[in-house]
Amino acid sequence: MSTTFQTVVKKNVSRTQRYEAIDSLVRTGETTNLEILVQMGGLRGEFRRYALNGLANCNARSTLEELAEDTTVEPSLRRRAGELA
Repeated sequence: MSTTFQTVVKKNVSRTQRYEAIDSLVRTGETTNLEILVQMGGLRGEFRRYALNGLANCNARSTLEELAEDTTVEPSLRRRAGELA
């Protein structure tokens, strides 16, 4: 697991640092880590949505399609994944 990923999920990290870490994951094309962030129940919705948009920026269409059909993912995130796919 990358330290960038860990920055996003740590409790004592600022919102700005979390957003910057997600941006870094997008820049490096770490779609697996972005997908995990979208699926994480303990992570605030704003970061999960940001990671979802990051997947779209990475052109991770198949991952977005999978998330759109994943019943363990929040319905609003599933809908958004479907829109982005």
